[in-house]
Amino acid sequence: MALDSSDKEIDSIIKDVGDATKMLMGELDNFQDIAGHIKPSSGEMPKLNGIDIYGDIVPLNGIIGGDHIIYVDFKQRYDLDARIQKAKDRGHAHLIPKLEECRQKAGIVVADVSGHQITDALLAAMLHQAFLMGAMYEMDHYGNITEKLFENINTRFFNSSSVSKFLTMIYGEISEDGRFKFLSAGHPMPFVYSSKQNRIVDFPDNKTVSFPPIGTLPSQRDIDRRTQKSVLGFKEEYAVNEWNLLGDGDILIIYTDGLIEHERDEELYAPNHLEKKLHEVKDQSSKEIFNAIKTDLLAFADPEDDISFVVIKWH
Repeated sequence: MALDSSDKEIDSIIKDVGDATKMLMGELDNFQDIAGHIKPSSGEMPKLNGIDIYGDIVPLNGIIGGDHIIYVDFKQRYDLDARIQKAKDRGHAHLIPKLEECRQKAGIVVADVSGHQITDALLAAMLHQAFLMGAMYEMDHYGNITEKLFENINTRFFNSSSVSKFLTMIYGEISEDGRFKFLSAGHPMPFVYSSKQNRIVDFPDNKTVSFPPIGTLPSQRDIDRRTQKSVLGFKEEYAVNEWNLLGDGDILIIYTDGLIEHERDEELYAPNHLEKKLHEVKDQSSKEIFNAIKTDLLAFADPEDDISFVVIKWH
């Protein structure tokens, strides 16, 4: 029986919808592939004397979302010898101590975009490229990464993203002497587990200073401040927290809010269940500790958000 005109129109619409869906799925697959290439590999884990580091992202539903991690092993990422020689040749002796210091430290960015959809990875990718480009500039001009980089990133995101789409971020530098220096933009404070005390320890308020999430408020100290319009006002200049963590076997965990908001029947996983698991596995390597926590929290409850965390252990 021949199809009438209405049947043909329906078939045409179905075909067009199918073609559009296929194209959209292809674009999403392509986007996920690109976003996946900026995810750090295990080979990028910083290598420092006496410090063991491992971290990863547990994306919601197994797909790429808004969480992001960047590792900066200064020895691996930058030719410090060449940079020191360049500073000598140009008479920039003030850069040499900073560059030398980079041999004994590593940087870690942990960021969380508001939302956990695939397309939220776009803001994470923007942060990834902005941070690494800015870090290269700062290494050339200052010999290390400074707070100014994050002031510039904050301004760029404020001017290019909506208020409803912001990100929290923590950038920390861990040194071989046990110092952890970091700044927080609306991000939860790290956990520190004391191996000697067998518990998660607290730090005073003056060592847990945080600032608004990236992109929500322009900086009070921005040289272009007069060109900015902000109904919510301006944020103060970033300040750095410094923790001295010298205890043998102590464990530092940097994480996104998916970890502290992970719950079962209104009972939170962290800090109590996390502390108990750390007590059980504290003598293991950072990768083994990470995997033990991951297994434990997934058994505790199904995630409702991306969960990312980095385990840093002192030997």
